[in-house]
Amino acid sequence: MKSIARTETKSPRFFYGWWVVAACFSISLFTQGIIGFGFTALIEPLSTKYGWTSTEISIAASLRGLEVGLLAPFLGLLIDKWGTRIFIVAGTVLCGMAILLLSQVSTLAMFYVAFAFIALGMSALSPTVTMTTVANWFNKKVGKATGLMHSGVGFSGLMIPIVVLLIDNLGMERAMIVLGLFCLGIVTPIALVIRDRPEKYGLFPDGEVVLSELNKSSNVNVLQTENEFKLKEALKTQAFWCLAFAMLFQLLIVNAITTHMMPYLSSIGIERGTASLIASAIPLSSVIGRLSFGWLSDKIDHRYIMATGYAMMGVGLLCFAFAIIINSIFLFSAIPLFSIGFGGNATVRGSVVRSYFGRKSFGAIHGLVVGLAVIGTITGPPLAGWVFDNYRSYQYIWLALTIITIVPFILMILMSKPRKADNITSQSAATSRYG
Repeated sequence: MKSIARTETKSPRFFYGWWVVAACFSISLFTQGIIGFGFTALIEPLSTKYGWTSTEISIAASLRGLEVGLLAPFLGLLIDKWGTRIFIVAGTVLCGMAILLLSQVSTLAMFYVAFAFIALGMSALSPTVTMTTVANWFNKKVGKATGLMHSGVGFSGLMIPIVVLLIDNLGMERAMIVLGLFCLGIVTPIALVIRDRPEKYGLFPDGEVVLSELNKSSNVNVLQTENEFKLKEALKTQAFWCLAFAMLFQLLIVNAITTHMMPYLSSIGIERGTASLIASAIPLSSVIGRLSFGWLSDKIDHRYIMATGYAMMGVGLLCFAFAIIINSIFLFSAIPLFSIGFGGNATVRGSVVRSYFGRKSFGAIHGLVVGLAVIGTITGPPLAGWVFDNYRSYQYIWLALTIITIVPFILMILMSKPRKADNITSQSAATSRYG
């Protein structure tokens, strides 16, 4: 293992990294609530007003995922070089402007253009960016910190009933104006809290103080650091490809479910207001997985945690397929099982990249994982929409997705942690890197 000498010093009272976590939490809560999970609230109003099919509307979700996924590898390289703050601030501004543009759509082509701009903004706020931000500030506590940060995505479910309420009472156009202004006026100032790396402020990850004259201290201990992989080195490992393909299938499943949740609930006889509350329970329930899986990932082998998550998703999907009426035990079983599984795995993904490949190229490696997984992101929503348009039921696609969860489950069991042959370097080289 690499090592670095440092003096034993008192850490600051409150580590600024936790403010970074809080800012990323808030940004994820609002943007995912409005644009991510909140998208399901748009399908029926748009279909009723313009006569667009579920497949046509779902393509917008694919455009969002396509642009985010294609940009992720390049964005990862850029944030490793320039830091994340500039992208997060720019992303909130672009999202706010794009939501305002969405209020002016009147044709399907305009709808797609608006979502292309939304996708561009969301790419700057994607997990590649927020997870890189947190990974730069934490090492031993990266699982806990990532879990707390990523629970903002889960709490974004609280926004679904609000989006539904705004649309139903103000209409689509005015609702989008309110949400766009909210993003610009509230979310963008929160983004200004973000800072890049702790070393710029005389800190180590997890809140330890860096001293510039290490050689003058006699009270020395050792701070161990992880293996550091470059992107080209990570590409040669089995772990990278297992994780990338597992995420491809996970994003296919999750995007299909979250995009079509409210139409699905309506198709089994659930009133729109009630459907919005049930749909919001999915991301909210995922908070349990995000926090618990994040905490466990600091203590237990990542492979077994993620395999458990995929097993829970599979059982949850099977329950969705057989939930016919609102008081069905299957529906109430499906939500926590599916949500805890996918929420937990979404958090552990960042911990895997951080633990397996280090943080020097975290953005580039994580970005490429997401970029390869874009196939699942763009495939899931229109596939589910096509099945419903042709068979007037979501049961067939839920059953198919249940079977698909077997693949990432097996990939996680097979994944092994990579090791570098040159993982031991001189103390002076390590000191130079951090000093």
